[in-house]
Amino acid sequence: MSDQRVIAAIDLGTTSARCMVFDQRARMLAIAQREQRQSFPQPGWAEQDALELWRNVRRIVPEALKAAGLDRSHVVALGIANQRETTVVWDRRTGRPVAPAITWQDTRSGPVVDQIASHAADFRRIAELDPATYFAAPRLRWLLDNVRGLEARARRGDVLFGTLETWLIWNLTGGPKGGVHVTDVTNASRTLLMDLHTLQWSLKLLGHFDIPEAMMPRIVSNGEVYGRCTTVVPGVPIAAALGDQQAALFGQLCFEPSDAKCTCGTGAFLLMNVGTSIVRSDHGLLSTVAYAAPGEETRYALEGPIAVAGSLVQWFRDALGVINTAPQIETLARTVEDNGGCYIVPAFSGIFSPH
Repeated sequence: MSDQRVIAAIDLGTTSARCMVFDQRARMLAIAQREQRQSFPQPGWAEQDALELWRNVRRIVPEALKAAGLDRSHVVALGIANQRETTVVWDRRTGRPVAPAITWQDTRSGPVVDQIASHAADFRRIAELDPATYFAAPRLRWLLDNVRGLEARARRGDVLFGTLETWLIWNLTGGPKGGVHVTDVTNASRTLLMDLHTLQWSLKLLGHFDIPEAMMPRIVSNGEVYGRCTTVVPGVPIAAALGDQQAALFGQLCFEPSDAKCTCGTGAFLLMNVGTSIVRSDHGLLSTVAYAAPGEETRYALEGPIAVAGSLVQWFRDALGVINTAPQIETLARTVEDNGGCYIVPAFSGIFSPH
């Protein structure tokens, strides 16, 4: 066994969870990946089992280290990138979710968005976002309204809210036994509850949704030690967390204003670094945090998201049965010269930007 020192990076996406191991020169030594199930119990609903996501993470980290010929003693830090906006609420004493995680593709919270529409000006001024089912807060309010007894438990401080990096960090650092309850600033900027100017929770916006502040995680930067793992890789510090699209922007070295990247995965996301000042769009783009490091000015971004891109292949496989495995879509596509004038607009979760 070598004395090599490495960083382990967890990418908790929608369709898969991955762990990649990088050496000191940023070379990837190994990767482990597991597919993640999604369920669609009703039209417009999209859910995942948060406990399954956690189990996947517990498996892929040692698998990646084994593939690299290393063990946990070689890991000096752990970083996390995650699908954003997916909403989890869990019992702080047992660590069990109160309901399935409601994913970023879910649109069931439409009536909640309609109810707070009269406060739209506050959301634009403070969060720099228009209310929409895309963001986490309407889903959280839906859970408080529809899970029996949850509202009272939330007000007593018995349950916690988080997006997926919050859920992972809490579990990795002890869970019910002292787990750290934090969210990074990029994920917090996707809730409709954070003041994009102060980078703190807005009491006014929490009040519009009537969400108890006691269940909210503490907002932290993207690059600091949040805590040390007590499981999976015990003793290793968790030293970075970003929403997956902001992580891609950073990873593609988009450090200067006008630098941009486009990621095509489950959905498709175009992000552009706009510098240290918030830029507003009149054409349906979202103002968001690009990244924030301790002691440095926050960088902001404009984002154009499309909800369904690669996940359309899963729909062809699981709902239509046109293919048996995802790679077969390429084989099928090559059997024709062109599309014959036929197009599909995959608006299963709405059209998103610029609409």
